[in-house]
Amino acid sequence: LIGRLMFDLPEEMGLIAVAARQTQGKGRGGNVWLSPLGCALCTLHISIPLHSNLGQRIPFIQHLVSLAVVEAVRSIPGYEDIELRVKWPNDIYYSDLMKLGGVLVNSTLIETTFHILIGFGFNVNNSNPTICINDLIAKFNREEGTELQALSADCLIARTVTVLERLIEVFQEKGPNGVLPQYYKYWVHSGKQVQLHSEDGPMAWIVGIDDYGYLQVHEEGKGVESVHPDGNSFDMLRNLIVPK
Repeated sequence: LIGRLMFDLPEEMGLIAVAARQTQGKGRGGNVWLSPLGCALCTLHISIPLHSNLGQRIPFIQHLVSLAVVEAVRSIPGYEDIELRVKWPNDIYYSDLMKLGGVLVNSTLIETTFHILIGFGFNVNNSNPTICINDLIAKFNREEGTELQALSADCLIARTVTVLERLIEVFQEKGPNGVLPQYYKYWVHSGKQVQLHSEDGPMAWIVGIDDYGYLQVHEEGKGVESVHPDGNSFDMLRNLIVPK
């Protein structure tokens, strides 16, 4: 729907579609995305000038969106320690244990403007099949003796879009270094070791992400290399980076 509308809109007009349930949700690489009631689900259209900091580093958008989802919760007073994190390149996690959301970005370049469709979905209210944000809040209340309120999908979509707008402004002004400290604060990979290619492959250490949003790994004797998300899969369960 948005793909058909986005080219006919005035430049200054924003466009977002919010769904209570999806029946044909899509993930990366043709994966199916399950979207029952109780999830925050939306597609957002933004325009990014080609000749801008973010226009020259379009892969960063998925990282900014993932960060915005986490910040939407953890920037609320009292909710700062809810264990919601980002996983490269496009997932939202409970600690480093369970996925509860994801981001899918499609871009189309028309003349000197990128038209970006950002799809994101995250589990707000469903305890099954894995875990949801309100479960994390309830767990925090039990452990810390607090009385934080459950959050709604609508509230979190609104907060995510607001935070994303601010992150894009900072990125356009300061480049990657304007947002990376906050991104690293919430990401799950600090100091982690991974094996490349297979369980018998060489060991490498995750260093960070480079100026274009690709994962940097350090393999002993070979220095730091960048890994592109479209050609590699990062298997959190087995700490593997493997070719797709």
